[in-house]
Amino acid sequence: MTSQTTKNDATDLSDVAALLAAIEAPAGDGVEILDPATGELVGRAPQRGVADVDRAVATAREAQRAWAGTSHAERSEVLNRAAEAIEASAEALATLLSREQGKPLNGPNARFEVGACAAWLRANAAFELEPEVLVDDESGTAVLEYVPVGVVGAVGPWNWPMMISVWQIAPSLRMGNAVVLKPSEYTPLSVSALVAVMNQVLPEGLLQVLPGDGALGAALTAHDGVDKVMFTGSTATGKAIMRSAADSVKRLTLELGGNDAGIVLPDADPEAIAEDLFWGAFINTGQTCAAMKRLYVHESQYEQVCRALVAVAEKMPMGVGLEEQNVLGPLQNRAQYDIVADLVEKARSAGATILLGGDPVADRTGHFYPTTLVADIDNDNPLVAEEQFGPVLPIVKYTELDQAIAWANGLDVGLGSSVWGSDIDRAREVASRIEAGTTWINKHGAVDPRMPFGGIKESGQGLEFGVEGLKSVALPKVTSW
Repeated sequence: MTSQTTKNDATDLSDVAALLAAIEAPAGDGVEILDPATGELVGRAPQRGVADVDRAVATAREAQRAWAGTSHAERSEVLNRAAEAIEASAEALATLLSREQGKPLNGPNARFEVGACAAWLRANAAFELEPEVLVDDESGTAVLEYVPVGVVGAVGPWNWPMMISVWQIAPSLRMGNAVVLKPSEYTPLSVSALVAVMNQVLPEGLLQVLPGDGALGAALTAHDGVDKVMFTGSTATGKAIMRSAADSVKRLTLELGGNDAGIVLPDADPEAIAEDLFWGAFINTGQTCAAMKRLYVHESQYEQVCRALVAVAEKMPMGVGLEEQNVLGPLQNRAQYDIVADLVEKARSAGATILLGGDPVADRTGHFYPTTLVADIDNDNPLVAEEQFGPVLPIVKYTELDQAIAWANGLDVGLGSSVWGSDIDRAREVASRIEAGTTWINKHGAVDPRMPFGGIKESGQGLEFGVEGLKSVALPKVTSW
């Protein structure tokens, strides 16, 4: 590289012990992080304070000046090397992630998530974003290009802690920014490990991680030295960030809560779509913003869809993530477990039918809530109207398609959605009427680094992924002569 050299760290981070040694707090210090499946100690996370934010932002600002002077090609080369570093430590990262977050190694879970981190880095390295000639005639020439925004303050969630961090990191670095990252207090070790691995090849100070509590996150997002905030999490916190950003008119990308609807049309084949319906709802044990959280099924197909989903769900093993056979795990924390359990009990009390699950094993270690399917439920039941964020799917019967669409659009969120049917043209027409940032047909939650992703209504603002995602972490600049 011409303007800045990358860090060369010879430390081997290919096993869990080495990762923990690189990131853990000293003995007796920090906060204990426990495995949500077993209750065992995973490690001790350092706790940074508000004063650390000042130092981190100052360091990032200095590193960013040199990084901004590099070319797209040079930055892309470094992103590809970071992807290689992740792949070299992939099994250790996946194991630590499984122990801290709870998700199994297999299925669309821990190994999948680590692989996605490398894939997203490579995708962002490959996107082309050339200057755009706006005017070129006898009146003169005007060119639009995108320049770095500066320091990005990123705050991530606990459900996909590594992958969503990379969603924030990769485009920010590609566009010439520095990143100060605050992980969820529930999953600080896995994100700190990811950063340690990437920092083997990144320039010093360009990417920093600050484990800590909510006060630290608030200090980061409000800091005068932060030019752009990227946040994935609750709508309530997103609104607080918007308020704090007003004083300095910070740029924002907010991916907030969702309550994604799926609509099964009368011409769908229940047996053919059942497994895709299941994973649309239960990926990461239901702990996914863009998972399907309420399913509307036409009365002509209702019983068949319910039976097909039960048959699929009964075959999906749930248990400790490090046991290779499991594809579903625990809820990551007890607070989320309590939310899920309370919503199921409200549905049961209102007369809904529990087709499967709904009865946790009282003496089971860990935050395990059984895979649960709920039928014969009203659209205004809290299990339908509120985001459960766990391994539960309410299935609502509809008679008229207009009613199902109105129900799907009836909430103040709009992240993802899906339509299921055999006639693709008909499904596309229905999709055009659903109020959501993305509508998938015969699949759900299939995010792709090439396709822009973002919510409408109270599900957020701004776009991630693809060339549009690169633009969102940069400033448009027009030069005219």
